[in-house]
Amino acid sequence: MVKINKLITNNPVVNNRLGERYDVEYHDASYLDILTLARDYIHQGHKLLTHPLSGSVKPKETPYKSIVISYAAGKLDVQSLSIIEESIACVGCFVDRDIPESALADFMEIDCSLIASASESHLAIVV
Repeated sequence: MVKINKLITNNPVVNNRLGERYDVEYHDASYLDILTLARDYIHQGHKLLTHPLSGSVKPKETPYKSIVISYAAGKLDVQSLSIIEESIACVGCFVDRDIPESALADFMEIDCSLIASASESHLAIVV
């Protein structure tokens, strides 16, 4: 059976643009919530395929995050768990800031661009 890796996001632009081509799990949630959801999947045996802190935008400067994990669950991947736990701790260290409404569309585009560039290699069909 052919399966596609899963993309977890809180970015509506990613959901709209990539949702028909890939297995997108959209949540109306915070950046930290998306990291926590990814961690929950990792605990179930999924592997982290994109780094949760990728890109040049610092955590708490953007409310949007998209992460690719493996579709299939296997054994606990210790490296994935370590990366996601460190990312959660890092995001927790930043102070929340108010983001102007006018900047939100730009942050959605940045996140979408980052994950789209990873889509060919990490959202490819896996047998």
